Amino acid sequence: MSAVLEAVRAGRVGEAALLVKKLTDAERRALLPELQALRKELRAAPWESRAQRSYPALQVAGAMCHSGAAAAATWITGADMRWRQAPPDMLLKALVDRDTGWQADVARRLAARPVSADVPFLLIAGLARRSGSGVPVSDASVVGWVRHIGHGWGRVPLADRLRAEPDLAPLVNGLFELSDLGEVRWLFGDGPGSWQSALAELTGAGVLERKSVVDACVARLLRGGGPTDHRVFLPLLSRLALTRDEERERVADWTALARDAASPVAAHAQSVLAALALDGDLSARQLAEASEGLLFRAEKKLVRAQLVLLGKVLARAPSSAAELLPAVAQAFGHEDTQVQERALKLVERHAKRLDGDAASRSGIAAAAEQLSPALRVRAAAVPGIAPAAEPAAYEEMLPPAPEPFRLATAPDSAVELAEEVSVLLAAGGDPDVAAFERALDGLARHAHHDQDALREALEPVAATRWWWEPESYRRQHSEEHFGPAWRGLVTAEGGLELVLATLYGSVGTATLLAGLRGGPADHDCARHGFSRVLDVRLRELAHRIRTDPQPLLLATPSWSTGLLEPAELVDRLDTYRRLGSRAGEADFAQALLRVRREDRTAALAAAGRASGLGTPEGERLARWLSAGEATLPASGHRMSGPRILVESDEVRELGTEFPEAFRRLGRAFTASDAVRYCYHWGQENHRHWLATLPELRELVAVRLVHDFSEAALDGQRGMAAALPLLAESGGAAGRSTHLCVAYGLGARHPEDRLAAVDALLVLAARGQLDTERLGADLGQLVRRGAVKPLRLAESARTAVATGANATIWEMLRHTLPVLLADLATGGTSDSSGAAVAPRGLGELLSVAADCAERSGARGELPHLAGAAARRGSSRLVVQARRLRDALAVAAAA
Repeated sequence: MSAVLEAVRAGRVGEAALLVKKLTDAERRALLPELQALRKELRAAPWESRAQRSYPALQVAGAMCHSGAAAAATWITGADMRWRQAPPDMLLKALVDRDTGWQADVARRLAARPVSADVPFLLIAGLARRSGSGVPVSDASVVGWVRHIGHGWGRVPLADRLRAEPDLAPLVNGLFELSDLGEVRWLFGDGPGSWQSALAELTGAGVLERKSVVDACVARLLRGGGPTDHRVFLPLLSRLALTRDEERERVADWTALARDAASPVAAHAQSVLAALALDGDLSARQLAEASEGLLFRAEKKLVRAQLVLLGKVLARAPSSAAELLPAVAQAFGHEDTQVQERALKLVERHAKRLDGDAASRSGIAAAAEQLSPALRVRAAAVPGIAPAAEPAAYEEMLPPAPEPFRLATAPDSAVELAEEVSVLLAAGGDPDVAAFERALDGLARHAHHDQDALREALEPVAATRWWWEPESYRRQHSEEHFGPAWRGLVTAEGGLELVLATLYGSVGTATLLAGLRGGPADHDCARHGFSRVLDVRLRELAHRIRTDPQPLLLATPSWSTGLLEPAELVDRLDTYRRLGSRAGEADFAQALLRVRREDRTAALAAAGRASGLGTPEGERLARWLSAGEATLPASGHRMSGPRILVESDEVRELGTEFPEAFRRLGRAFTASDAVRYCYHWGQENHRHWLATLPELRELVAVRLVHDFSEAALDGQRGMAAALPLLAESGGAAGRSTHLCVAYGLGARHPEDRLAAVDALLVLAARGQLDTERLGADLGQLVRRGAVKPLRLAESARTAVATGANATIWEMLRHTLPVLLADLATGGTSDSSGAAVAPRGLGELLSVAADCAERSGARGELPHLAGAAARRGSSRLVVQARRLRDALAVAAAA
């Protein structure tokens, strides 16, 4: 058996197979432990080592030595052998003497493996066919078959390769049942040599049963899936060229596809239904059923095409009005008013054919209540279908702003605290401020009370961390082994790691002291100041736990936004006084920045109590609270390419009395600071920035403007996630806050735009939204190309859906004149010299017209008349006229 191992190690597949073949069953079983030991050895070897060549021989030898089918299949498909498999023909040759039932069982088990196991199709098929059974159909076998067919056979046409497949019909059926085409999507192209063409050719030649293929194709499209599905199966369905009888048999399927399928599939189904309807092969009831679902779709092209079809059928068969007009009325609820108008025109044209049909008229009248106010006026003039009641006077209904909540006190139990710390570490990233600050306070309190009990409770958590080592190792190597890991900026998540590592001795006192005094290298980027404040707080806590534990943290917020009630801070300072404890410099500085000063009555009362403590911290707090509310520095804007950035002057009250790390927050901020490269990119902890200055959000916002601009200009995903928190924060909402929201409304990704809409609505609900400022900023950003009108229109429409019509109108009332002015003056023109509107301006005008009609806005909008007077019937011109008319007369709403 040593000869077998020698051949396996050398990678001699054929020799190893011949040697194993000569062994008895007992000898093969005895060889298995040695092969398993070799496999374990190979797993630990580097990828590039020569030992990796042993895997193909090892796979063959192990498969031959296993007597059970399950064990053999598991061995063959091991993850470590996936990239170094033996050729399928060698495995088949090695297993040729096995019982046919065993081979069939192994084939079934190999086929049942996940697609990621990458089992060769030739191996599955070879074992199955040799045993006299068909190829087992599964995701793994079908994907393997598609790859096998797609990769080989030289210049042989694909149709001929498929025709030679003995199990073609079941494998093709398996292709339609495949759960995910993504694994082989790159093999499905288009054109004469594609899979779709080949399958259509074989179906036409009778090699595949036509009805089965057509049914399977339609069923797969009905099932839905990713975009790959319709790119594969829709072209196949088209190439099958269904006859009119085949299309007529599947009317219910076309109806379902037109209602719910992906847009290209729905368009195909709609075209089939349209042809049937125009040829008289579709009843009015069937057409109405298809239309009722299709007219609710968001794709305007599909909806308009369906309305055109309904108009043609109504013209040819006037008697179908009772069936079709209620379906037409479903379009009254569409978000596009041009669609609503098309539907209303059809109803106006054919309503007289509903005489005596009270039920149909009543249904259409109910649907007419969904029309825009201007169209509702028109509908009222149609006899018998006027809306049931005039809507009430418009009242703005904004979603309520989120209310901050009180932080619970730190857990009394070390075990409960350990559970909370474990949850925070498992979540990673940018943890919730409330949970994070509560955990920090709990660690400080329990480290002061009983560090042994705290370590015992936290040990299950600490044992899973990267810095965990046996105690004997930590005693000897903590400084040299773990010290360098804590030299960079510590994030919120990293700070928890640092505190835990300190508790268990994985960070030395010298490392903690050096980090606290010097910290990471200074940097003049926009983010470093806030990141350094968080860093120094966490380093101070870790150092104090090691040298002089604090009874509690002074800076722990009272509220989820980061605000700290002044009376609570005085109580904490009194606790320090009674215990004779020394306040941490960074902890106290953060507490001062968090303490509430807007409530002057509470602040002055707390100042009197603080002064009576007779401690330096008490006197400092008294002066801080007595000084009045926080004030913002002067600011101005600066252009940087397409961007608008904000600069601010120095904040003098963050001067010499604060530690150096905190004084950075008060420095003057320039546009060059905003765009400077940052080595700690991605470590922003925006939630904690806002909680650092909970009454001075503008100082945070001025440093976030450039980051949020990247969501619009560079398509950075997730950059705007902090916008709702910015809106919920305290202090004045000035130019920087509004500019952040403006960039977010034009972000590339929908989730970022949704966050910006949330922020806009929160500011509006709190009475802090300056619609004139926001609208003017948006106009300039669109004009400079930083924000695309279509994205802004989508954001505005999302806000309008919540009921904020008046708010969005007031915003767009200051955005549109900037864009319409360029149109009037020919700021951008085409080759003929005609002024060209920015793409999407028509959509913005549509949203503005919706808002004006619903909110009853009136008055003049600069440059609107010129846009409405332009020739043609483009969306821009139609919506400009609609907005002009809405502003000129009292809206019905």
